[in-house]
Amino acid sequence: MQTTPTEVSEIAIRIRSLGQLFNLLDPSPFFEKDLDSDAEEFIVGWARELPRTAAVRIAIYLPPEIAALPETARLGEVLAHYFNYRARMIERDLRELFRIGRSALAIGILALVLCLTASQLVAPLAPNPTAARIIEESFIIVGWVANWRPIEIYLYDWWPLRRRVQLYRRIAAAAVVIKPE
Repeated sequence: MQTTPTEVSEIAIRIRSLGQLFNLLDPSPFFEKDLDSDAEEFIVGWARELPRTAAVRIAIYLPPEIAALPETARLGEVLAHYFNYRARMIERDLRELFRIGRSALAIGILALVLCLTASQLVAPLAPNPTAARIIEESFIIVGWVANWRPIEIYLYDWWPLRRRVQLYRRIAAAAVVIKPE
């Protein structure tokens, strides 16, 4: 099935109290509270399953007396704040990963240059051509292995973080509707 950008996918959450959404050990005021890890995992898990082109709507089903509370009306703002915060934290982790990648790449290139140089300098001192070839290849392998981590960072490690940022931004932009049940 082809989805259109105007399609809306809904994540339904049924709770008995607002406390089920939030980490009760967090001393912050309501607006800045952390989501309960189970609630976050539930929302993120469902959002991950939705079509990427569909808009997200979060429907929170509450008992009527809780749905009528003034703070309940702010749940959309609270969820947007929380998921934008989480996206910023992951972006910070991504910047840190790239910083580590740059350092690892500098070290890796230096190690590769040193190993290539050593392979050319030490190989002629070997007692026979076979030993010379083994020494050359060993240094070359060590030089390339020194570049394994930066290559891994720049080719693979950043993708999941970037996708998670996009997912959290998508959840933060979700419309939140409160439905008495």
